[in-house]
Amino acid sequence: MTTDIAIVLVILFISLVLFISEKIRMDVVALMVLVALAFTQLVSPTEALAGFSNPAVITVWAMFILSEGLTETGVASFIGKQVLKMAGRSEFRMTIVIMLTSGVLSAFMNNIGVAAFMLPVVITIARTTGLAPSRLLMPLAYGSLLGGLTTLIGTPPNLLISNGLREAGYEPFGLFDFSPIGGSIMIVGILFVAFVARFLLPTRDPGASESAVSDRLTLKDQYALSDRAVFVKIEKGSLLAGRTLGETNLGRSLGLQVIALQRSGDTLFSPGSETILREEDRLYTQGKTERLDELVGWHDLRPLQSRDEDFIQENGIPMVEARVSGKADFIGKSIREVEFRRRYGLNIIKVSKEGRVVADELAQHRLCEGDRLLLLGPQETIEALASNEAFEDWQKASPEIIERFRTVNRKLFEVQIPRDSWLSDKALSDSRLGQLFDIHVISIKRNGEELLLPDPHLPLKEGDVLILHSRPENLDILRGLQQLKIEMSDEADASLLEADEIELIEATLAPNSGYAGKTAAEMKLRSQYGIQLLGILRANKVYRSNLGQMPIQYGDALLLMGPREKLGLIKGDKNFLLLGELPEEKERSAKKPLIASLIMVGVILPVVLGWMSIALTAIAGATLMVLTRCLRMEDAYRAIDWRAVFLIAGMLPLGTAMQSTGAALYLTNALMAVIGDQGPWVVIAGLYLMTSLATTIIPTAALVVLMSPIAIQSSLELGISPYTAMMAIAMAASASFTSPISHPANVLVMGPGGYRFVDYLKLGIPLALVVFITVMVFLPIFWPLDWQPLD
Repeated sequence: MTTDIAIVLVILFISLVLFISEKIRMDVVALMVLVALAFTQLVSPTEALAGFSNPAVITVWAMFILSEGLTETGVASFIGKQVLKMAGRSEFRMTIVIMLTSGVLSAFMNNIGVAAFMLPVVITIARTTGLAPSRLLMPLAYGSLLGGLTTLIGTPPNLLISNGLREAGYEPFGLFDFSPIGGSIMIVGILFVAFVARFLLPTRDPGASESAVSDRLTLKDQYALSDRAVFVKIEKGSLLAGRTLGETNLGRSLGLQVIALQRSGDTLFSPGSETILREEDRLYTQGKTERLDELVGWHDLRPLQSRDEDFIQENGIPMVEARVSGKADFIGKSIREVEFRRRYGLNIIKVSKEGRVVADELAQHRLCEGDRLLLLGPQETIEALASNEAFEDWQKASPEIIERFRTVNRKLFEVQIPRDSWLSDKALSDSRLGQLFDIHVISIKRNGEELLLPDPHLPLKEGDVLILHSRPENLDILRGLQQLKIEMSDEADASLLEADEIELIEATLAPNSGYAGKTAAEMKLRSQYGIQLLGILRANKVYRSNLGQMPIQYGDALLLMGPREKLGLIKGDKNFLLLGELPEEKERSAKKPLIASLIMVGVILPVVLGWMSIALTAIAGATLMVLTRCLRMEDAYRAIDWRAVFLIAGMLPLGTAMQSTGAALYLTNALMAVIGDQGPWVVIAGLYLMTSLATTIIPTAALVVLMSPIAIQSSLELGISPYTAMMAIAMAASASFTSPISHPANVLVMGPGGYRFVDYLKLGIPLALVVFITVMVFLPIFWPLDWQPLD
């Protein structure tokens, strides 16, 4: 092994570890590989940057634009809907038609885009026919993957395999060279799913009838909206009257989501946090029943008297300052998320940041390096934390610090827990005083004794007197919540969500959505779109509380409520996909379907006739899509999956380095030492299985770049045509059926179908085995070991 080979293998190993661990984004890992190869001079600067001008990379991003053009003009949707009309009401027939339609479209469009635009169509068909969407959505995703096997432009791995041949000095694959074996695999795969594998699919989310009212009732039932619905009434004289909804902490702290506000016979849906409450208002809310119990528990608390702040100094309660160090693992998290009191046993009284004092809504403050924390806690706890690397620069409370403490507009007051209170025998931490109202328990009086800075796990008892430290406004909010009148909703109230002026509809994040990983609060659904998130369906589990703090993931189904015109804003937003049509929605008029269709024909025809390469015709077609206004330039940029582009461009130099340094030959010799004596077909089968298994943990584009030189070198060692092994690698890389994370199309249908991870294994593993057998049967027929391109 030479030094160059060793360096290449080290770079390869590190990149694989980073891909698998997902500690760093895959496109960033690819750029790290590119830089490492260039700086170690394993490739020249020109070779390092060649990936960005590579025909395969250019074709990939151009095809993203072409697919978006077909979708935006309505061509793809029209074809899909017309074909699906032939599906009838038989599940067997629907499965075949859906998979065949998505497969044929994926031969010429990006398969993620095909799954995305067909998703709402298939869901509508499922609910119209009374069939669970889970019976059809996984076949939709798998159909799009199978269809991508049939042409050069059907999926990026096919383009990269062809590019690998060209880089090695061989004639690259043509546009339809994949069709004989890819088409055979698609047909066999569709028949296997329709006849056998569909019985392995779960039955979830039973469909509804055709009416809009029934659809709405179905969504209510599916998300169980009525189960935890309750009215709370603002009584006369309530301290909450005149305050904004946001100040009440009903949503953020108690987890009660206010869906509507009734006032003087009128109903305001999705009231904003700035909505001012009035006496006699009725708030239609959703929340966990245990949260309602908490609300009742707070109703039992009896405020006794205010206390002087000198109580803290008089009783010798330690007060210290500490600075958050750069080694803290909670940087970027809110005090609530860290559960600071429970974790460290100390109360944060205030935070000083760059000369600015943060004392209000401390639970929401996100801790940063350099924040100075004013802390209260037992001396032994403070001493134990002095060596904790999360904190530094500890200081005892000086007169200046105490004076700064006095400037914080907080007071001490007492409350008593009465007999038969819900809070009795609950741990102090379970009372959630700090989380709900930014109130800290300084002391507990019990049976003549006073417990200073009680342990958060200490159970509360009837008759306990709690000395609390908080702002007076927080006490008013607490007292105001005590005055709330709780009314369980009846059938008449439940019909509130059936009002004509609002609609319920499901949506999911579109591929390449900018909202992935963001919370509903960060998405600003109410302020930006005027709609409300009522529920999240994830892995067949429904979430209805604390939605504002939940990060939204790809595959989540989101239940949205709002006026029809506001939901129309979501429909036009490229970050979302609606999983159904809005009631009374007019069919979208196709912008320029004929022009878009002719452009696509113009892209393919010169390639078929051998006049021009696919990279050039794809660029021409993408440009024409914009020039003819089938697509805006902004939409064209947005349609490109830049992560995939940078991933491929960054990894291509690694394939070059593996060839030039002899690393590919080294790995091939190692493979041959194990299975080389078994014959060429065993080696090809081994390469296929290695690639297929690796798709579950390694991005397929990167995997193809790594496997291509090994496949070519193995073919040379065996004295056979490289086309056979390369075709096997292409089929294995794109047959990503065994997990939701192995392909974005699988993730896309996960939430709407209510699938769990195990559902993909149940259907994906048998389908992957069938595809493997099909490949090994048809490869000798279409791609024999001595196959060579015609001159």
